[in-house]
Amino acid sequence: MNIRRGDTVQVVSGNDRGKRGKVLSVTKDKKRVVVEGMRMMMHHTKPSSQDQQGGIIEREAPIHVSNLMVICPKTDAPTRIRQKQLDNGKFVRVSARSSEMIDSQR
Repeated sequence: MNIRRGDTVQVVSGNDRGKRGKVLSVTKDKKRVVVEGMRMMMHHTKPSSQDQQGGIIEREAPIHVSNLMVICPKTDAPTRIRQKQLDNGKFVRVSARSSEMIDSQR
């Protein structure tokens, strides 16, 4: 999966199509991503010691990775991601649109 926490992504399909947001968390085994402010769902919470009142809160729900595209830092447009191997053997993520390096893999 080429999307990482902290990336800026654009929703390609669904109710939030065209909106942009920052990736908050990634679940690799389910191929789902939580994006800030996207796919808001109502969540019913019970009163607890931390939340005395409880009630209904709105929070982000996961989106499948196929519905998202990473934003190219150079062109500010959605792009596919390619991998490129550097001379020292490390792989980095590269924008397919502008060949601009996004960041290095760990």
